[in-house]
Amino acid sequence: MARGRTSSLVILLTSTKRSDLEALQRRTTVSAGLARRARMVLLRADGASLADVARWVGVAPRVVAKWLKRYRQQGLRGLGDKARSGRPPGFSPRSRCPSRQVGL
Repeated sequence: MARGRTSSLVILLTSTKRSDLEALQRRTTVSAGLARRARMVLLRADGASLADVARWVGVAPRVVAKWLKRYRQQGLRGLGDKARSGRPPGFSPRSRCPSRQVGL
C-alpha cells in the first residue's frame, strides 16, 4: 500500500528518449550532476515515488521535483546547468598570456 501524497509529476518516455537518458547516465565524460538528473528521470519513469527517487539518488524530494519539472518543460536541455554569473576575471586575456603580447 502506497504512503504519502501522490505526485502529478508523471514521466512518460518514448524508447528514443529512454535510450538517450540511459546513454547520458552511462557516459563517462558527462558531469556527475547531469548523470544524476538523468537517473532521476529514469527512476520516476519506471514508477518510483519522488521520495524513493530522492532517497536512492541522495537528494531532497523537492530537488527531484525541480529537475522533473524542468525535464517536462525543456526535455534534455532542461537537465543541464544554467549559466552562472561568477566572479569576473582579475586579469585581461592579454596579460594572462605574455607570449601573445606585441613585441615579444
